[in-house]
Formats: sequence, C-alpha cells, structure tokens
Amino acid sequence: MIPSGIPFTVNGELPDLDSPTMLVMMSGWIDASGAAAGAMEHIISETNSTTLIEFDPDIFIDYRARRPTMELREGVNSKIIWAVPEIRLGQDAAGVDLLLLTGPEPDTAWRLFASTVADIAKQMDVKQVIGLGAYPYGAPHTRPVGLTATSIDPTISERLSTTRNTLDVPAGVEAIIEHALQKNGIPSMTLWAQIPHYVATMAYPSASAALIEMINLEAGLSIDSSALRQEAGVQRERLDQLVQSNPEHGEMLIKLEAAYDEIHGNGAPMPAHSDVIPTMDELAAEVEQFLRDQQSGGTQ
Repeated sequence: MIPSGIPFTVNGELPDLDSPTMLVMMSGWIDASGAAAGAMEHIISETNSTTLIEFDPDIFIDYRARRPTMELREGVNSKIIWAVPEIRLGQDAAGVDLLLLTGPEPDTAWRLFASTVADIAKQMDVKQVIGLGAYPYGAPHTRPVGLTATSIDPTISERLSTTRNTLDVPAGVEAIIEHALQKNGIPSMTLWAQIPHYVATMAYPSASAALIEMINLEAGLSIDSSALRQEAGVQRERLDQLVQSNPEHGEMLIKLEAAYDEIHGNGAPMPAHSDVIPTMDELAAEVEQFLRDQQSGGTQ
C-alpha cells in the first residue's frame, strides 16, 4: 500500500488494472528533435487517456525556473496554466490498459518522486516500465531509425541494444525511477531513438513512430503510428529535396550513408579520404557533449 501523506492527488479512485505497462516521458530530459515527446503526445491522443494522478507541483516544481502560463484575454487574466507531473490512464486499440507518466521533469525532491512513482506502480500491479528518449547520432535520414536501450537489468540492455556505450553523464529522473522500481521488483528500460545529427533540432516523426512500434513489440500493445509515418514520408521528401539542391550536402549524405552501412555491415568499406564524416569516437563525444549540455536546464 502507498503510505498516507504522499504528495499527489487521485482523480476518483485507483482502478483495478490487469498488469498494465507504464510509459514514461517527462519534458526536460534528453530528447533530440522532440522525438520522445512527439511519441508520448501521439500515445496520449491514440489511447484517449485521462488524468488519473497529479503530483503536488508546490513540492516538485520550481515555478521561478518553470513559470506557469497566464492567459490574457482582452486584458483579463482569465486563466493560469500550471505545469504538473501526472500519470494518465488510457487504453490501446485492443482495450489494453496502460499508464502514462508525463509532464515536466521534477525540479526538486527527485528521490521522493521516484519512490512515489515506484510505490504507485507496485500498487497498480504494473508489469514493466518503459521510458522514452532520443539523442543525435551519425545516421542518414535515408536509413531506418536506429533504436537502443538502457536498463538496470543487463539482460534487457544486451537483448535490445546494438551499442552499449560507457559514459558518465548527468542523469534524468527516469534513471532515478528505474532504481526505485528495481527495489519494488518491477523491470524497466529506456528506449532511445537515434536521430540524424543534422536534423536533431527539428521535429522527426519517423523516430517517434519507431519508438511507438518498439513499445508495441515489447509490451504487446496496439498503438497506431500510421499518422506519424505519413508525416515522416512528407518530411523525407522535403529533406531529399534540400539535399539534392546542394551538391555539398549531397556528397555529405552519400558518405554518411556509406559510413553507416559499413558500421552496420551493409556496404563496402569507406575510402580512406572520407574524413569529412565524423568517426564513431567523435560521434560518441558529440553525444556526450549533447547530454552534458542538458545539465544547464535541458530541453523544454
């Protein structure tokens, strides 16, 4: 049971669920191109989710750093919109329940927040927790989005990850939640989409779709990603046109494709003069720097 006095409110009563999966994506953590946020927004819509639990923002949010929005309508202060961490309840297309932990990443009391989430997950018989993230990678937009995974459980990481890096970087609250979940015996992982580094500052629906499709496979869910795939098709055409209009960009893309295919065993070795493409060590350093840059406040 969840102890009394825990800082959250429940809209109604906690329902009896049949071993749901919990998905986690909180703004402020690593999310190149906003791919993870885009995936969560799509899932919220597709599952017709509603707010089940709201965490006390006066405990977890620093509103001088993350100010609420004031709606002014013809000079009238008509509404204040507060950024609140929340757990939403939805159902996939097959009627399977799932929980969505979303909203702003807490600014304070991380250990209290993580232990509270883990206790809620245990009480609601959550079978697994999957976090979402995205980072820049040396991949061309003409190849499928790569996915990797991190987890406290080495077997999960080994099963899902093609790359297992060794880095010391600032942690997000998702990582703290994973440790709290482990104490409650709930398996967890974070899925990461690899975003072409030259589009990491723009929306990339192909990556959002890839994350959702992997969630479907891992959790046995049925969440439609076709709308995102349509957006990705339109964006692919635009990116192709941009590259074709600039010979230097076209040459860069050809070399990037060759380097990517060589790494993944799909092509001939790169010629020795192809030093315009970042090496894997350089890309790892770029990713590490991207992660460290988030320490100043992260993406919003």
